[in-house]
Amino acid sequence: MGKFRKKGSRSLPAVNTASLPDIVFMLLFFFMVTTVMRETSLKVENTTPKATEVSKLEKKSLVAYIYIGKPIKALQGAFGSAPRIQLNDAFKTIDDIPLFVEMEKDDRDEKERNKITWSLKVDVKTKMGIVTEVKQALRQVNALKLNYSANKTEVMTN
Repeated sequence: MGKFRKKGSRSLPAVNTASLPDIVFMLLFFFMVTTVMRETSLKVENTTPKATEVSKLEKKSLVAYIYIGKPIKALQGAFGSAPRIQLNDAFKTIDDIPLFVEMEKDDRDEKERNKITWSLKVDVKTKMGIVTEVKQALRQVNALKLNYSANKTEVMTN
């Protein structure tokens, strides 16, 4: 007859962790490559209008955004509820637009400076007076390639 051994006396072999650093670095690299960082944090309410004839911009790297709308609820105590202009991450006035245009042009390559599209992301409830003032300020600094951001809506046919 054969001998029977107790299973309790044996110890389990150690887990091989040699490939663990490789897996960790692979995951880290994956998340670094696939994560998209938000460029600006919105400080204004921004519900863009609906439109039927919408086209996509070709190069998003050549777009500079100007947000116009009422400040978000958390900031209304400090800034009020009147429509404001947001350039990058701060509230600005009409007088700050020429400096904003120059800074955006300086950030781009010299060949691309005249190809920048100035995209106005205007809240639906904003009056056109402030939008017209922004357009006039852009016109004065020769920023003539203008775009209005809108969401696409489907056309219903009967």
